[in-house]
Amino acid sequence: QVQLVESGGGLVQAGGSLRLSCAASGGTFSRHAMAWSRQTPGKEREFVAGISRSGLVYFSDSVKGRFTISRDNAKKTIYLQMNSLKPEDTAVYYCGADIDGVGGTVLNAYDFWGQGTQVTVSS
Repeated sequence: QVQLVESGGGLVQAGGSLRLSCAASGGTFSRHAMAWSRQTPGKEREFVAGISRSGLVYFSDSVKGRFTISRDNAKKTIYLQMNSLKPEDTAVYYCGADIDGVGGTVLNAYDFWGQGTQVTVSS
């Protein structure tokens, strides 16, 4: 069993930055592929960014060039640095773990998800 706890959300003006963190416990973190997804009311959850166990990163087109993802295996934590935020980035952001280490952009590949952290970008 893997537990994931997100933090770092909040209210920010358009053009600003936020850094989300996701602390993991349980499992073997260094073997997991990790990802961030987001969801707004009435919409399906969407993939945002992912990082493989080797550090390969990938992003959705909507955030490419503005967001970065990183991991610290010693701290069992991943991060999502969000820059140049837009009102359309407003959502609940979730951290996910794929214990098989495969990862990818399909959310069903991830076995565990956290409870989420709210990000609100004002115009």
